[in-house]
Amino acid sequence: MSSNALRDLNSVPASERKNDDSSKGCFTKPCNGNLNENVEEKHNKNSPLINVNGNETVNADVVVANSEVEYIESENLSDLEDIDTCLKNLLPGLDSKDWVSVVEALNNVRRLSIFHKEAMFDMLGNVIPLIVKSLKNPRSAVCKTAIMTSADIFTAYNDHVVDSLDPLLVQLLLKSSQDKKFVCEAAERALEAMTTWVSPIALLPKLQPYLKNRNPRIRAKASMCFSRSVPLLGVEGIETYGIDKLIEVAASQLSDQLPESREAARTLLLELQTVYEKSHSHSSATVPEHPEVGSWEHFCQSKLSPLSAQAVLRVTNTNVTREGLVVGS
Repeated sequence: MSSNALRDLNSVPASERKNDDSSKGCFTKPCNGNLNENVEEKHNKNSPLINVNGNETVNADVVVANSEVEYIESENLSDLEDIDTCLKNLLPGLDSKDWVSVVEALNNVRRLSIFHKEAMFDMLGNVIPLIVKSLKNPRSAVCKTAIMTSADIFTAYNDHVVDSLDPLLVQLLLKSSQDKKFVCEAAERALEAMTTWVSPIALLPKLQPYLKNRNPRIRAKASMCFSRSVPLLGVEGIETYGIDKLIEVAASQLSDQLPESREAARTLLLELQTVYEKSHSHSSATVPEHPEVGSWEHFCQSKLSPLSAQAVLRVTNTNVTREGLVVGS
């Protein structure tokens, strides 16, 4: 994990801890798409007033808009008319001081990712840091659009983003852990896209440090991503990665502060038990003289401390039907 990512994670700006109604984004002109959370209308009393339409005075720090902000879902994005011009203006737009221009550029990144991903491939190294910059933007419209852009980047470029993943990942974990519901939900969808489209063998090492983060909400989101990613390895992939390593990770999350972490750990442990028992049954052509040696219980006791093994066995020895787990793959 990069030092910049760690520094971002340990210094959450105060603006991200404000309530929903304190920084909701708006456009001065409507966009196509589904209606979402709306207008920034809180006024800063210390800011100057400006005249609008000759007869109104409003706060200069607030964007005045009659139309509410609309976020465009990926399936509703239209193709670009002029790809070359878009590529030429992309980086200046993403780095613009005008937030409306930034949002337009972010949506163009999404269009390029969906319709012309090869054309933007060589620019990813410059584009992703500017997406990260927008993820840090206190204006909700910019931040949420950057989150949606991240999801489209994961979907289009898969493992090609791994080298640039750390700063994206830390911001998405932060945004998925904050109190602004519509930003949080968008970040969770982006994290789901990440675990779906980035290969687990590349993603798991990136996630693992966040499982020990001092922020319990960050740990919980990382645990959920980790738990979703492991089954995508498949039975052979899990065995290659190391069930012993994975069971230690899951066991450590069983006693975590938040229930989301504990539930993710329980789900992961059931997956690992299924894989272990399936692989053990295949490797035992005949009944061994001491079958308990190869049992799940013995495996847990041999790899974990007594207390951790007891906690794991308490979870996995319940008579819960484990349908749809990796054993069926």
